[in-house]
Amino acid sequence: MNNSSLSRSARRRVFTVIFCASLGLSMNAHAQDWWSKAKNVLNSGTGQQVMDALGTSSSSALGLSNSEISAGLKEALTLGTKQVVNQLGAQNGFNLDPKIHIPLPGPLARVDSALSSIGMSSLTDDLELRINRAAEAATPKAKELFISAISQMTLDDAKSILTGPQDAATQFLRRAMGPELETAMRPYVQSALAQAGALRAYDSVMGQYGQIPFMPDVKANLNDYAVDKTMNGIFYYVGQEEAAIRTNPAARTTDLLKKVFANR
Repeated sequence: MNNSSLSRSARRRVFTVIFCASLGLSMNAHAQDWWSKAKNVLNSGTGQQVMDALGTSSSSALGLSNSEISAGLKEALTLGTKQVVNQLGAQNGFNLDPKIHIPLPGPLARVDSALSSIGMSSLTDDLELRINRAAEAATPKAKELFISAISQMTLDDAKSILTGPQDAATQFLRRAMGPELETAMRPYVQSALAQAGALRAYDSVMGQYGQIPFMPDVKANLNDYAVDKTMNGIFYYVGQEEAAIRTNPAARTTDLLKKVFANR
């Protein structure tokens, strides 16, 4: 049989068989070239299984139903989100973590330098601490928002995520739902900033800075900045949790996760 004797759809089916089946076959990459592997796949039980399943769902050929793929990904993200919230919502979850610690907003670097020069750096140090405390206080509010967003994931989303990179689901959430999540988080962060004393500390810092002669005006939107950095920290660790579930069998704590992420 050669390519000329196959219709376009038939050639597509053969290629799909080769590609899908090779995903589920463990072979020595140095022992055979790609075409030899492809022929072996087509002649194997796995290849026949994929061929039989092509009319319905290629996921079924790999032993997974559509509902299992969707449920597995949603379970992975839900578990990961809860772990992230517990970690970052604790005291010093942001403040003592060098990966997500929130520094002063960029425009306040000049203010920090000016106050340090007159021995008042403690004011900006206190402000930075309070911003991180606000992020820690607001993070638990993200849990239900994430779970709601995860529940809206479609089957097509789930299928593309399953075969994507280690943070495919996290990227999807950030791209598709990030703006809505940030909008929903805004009042929580604003309230946390006030309760942590960050807004009062900011006024104190700017008041002292304003008394230094010949200093240019500096403004920073503390709420927007804190919302952005809080979400960055949360998404960073959601991505880490997703990668762990994909690559570390010990992180797959349920039978469904073990099945869905086996050999992925």
